[in-house]
Amino acid sequence: MALPQFLQYLVLSFFFILSFFAFDLQATDPPLTLDYYASTCPTVLEIVRKEMECAVQSDPRNAASILRLHFHDCFVQLAPWTQGCDGSILLDDTITLQGEKKAPANVNSLRGFEIIDSIKNKLESECPETVSCADMLTIAARDAVILVGGPYWDVPLGRKDSRTASFSLATSNLPTPEQGLLGLISKFLYQGLSVTDMVALVGAHTIGMARCVNFRERIYGDFQETAGSDPLSETYLSSLKSTCPPTGGDDNITALDYFSPNLFDNSFYHLLLKGEGLLNSDQELYSSLLGFQTKELVQKYALDSVAFFQQFSDSMVKMGNITDPENFTTGEVRKDCRFINT
Repeated sequence: MALPQFLQYLVLSFFFILSFFAFDLQATDPPLTLDYYASTCPTVLEIVRKEMECAVQSDPRNAASILRLHFHDCFVQLAPWTQGCDGSILLDDTITLQGEKKAPANVNSLRGFEIIDSIKNKLESECPETVSCADMLTIAARDAVILVGGPYWDVPLGRKDSRTASFSLATSNLPTPEQGLLGLISKFLYQGLSVTDMVALVGAHTIGMARCVNFRERIYGDFQETAGSDPLSETYLSSLKSTCPPTGGDDNITALDYFSPNLFDNSFYHLLLKGEGLLNSDQELYSSLLGFQTKELVQKYALDSVAFFQQFSDSMVKMGNITDPENFTTGEVRKDCRFINT
């Protein structure tokens, strides 16, 4: 069903205005370099890779967990510049600091903190007080993707760790599973990320799991409408409902991409084409009446995995570059990623 032309114009104008706002947020490039630790910790990439290899071999789900940690770290940002990819997500609550781990989008959702602890311990042993937790998490997220079949990209480095966190921004800035398309786009644009970046980055849902509480509304709502009467889709929906009853079982989990849950590929977009996206925010990319651009991108990445991999790599670098210039002078290199240095 096509939207009236005037409504399409209004929606596109809305995106255009937000794009200017987002561009203003990204006015300067952060001072990150590929060889930042070349002389101070030349083995940093090797150490992170080996620890991630062990983590993913023990449980493939750990790849998605570390990737999600990085995403949730970078998205906590307030104009003109505060926080960003600064390791704030890793901070535990203390008497004097409220962290982000218990924010609604994070509590009972984020995993992998012990993996980060393990990597940090190795780095502190090899290169004391040198590699920031923010950089370490960014490298680990890249390696996580590679280890489950995804693309490689060079990771610019040189971030500092924040000495603060923001529970309120973790609550308001992060996209939610029931998010509509306009809200989803606005949250990405607010971070300086385009619609193309958004569709590619959401493709990370080709790996990982979702809790029942985050997809219950979808499977008891419009799932059947978007998936149609295909017998295989009906069987899948029945399986989802057995995993996630109308009440109770909030912490029951299922794969975001049931076709290849432990492989980073483009099958997630094929599920959207079939109307089988598990989260409402995912299916909105293809099924929303407002999704003229997002629908085309979903179709493109479903047909061309190389294009998806390339754009995902580019968008991950762009997201990783969300930083606070002041933090390069006021930030620190934490000895323990869970606590600021005393």
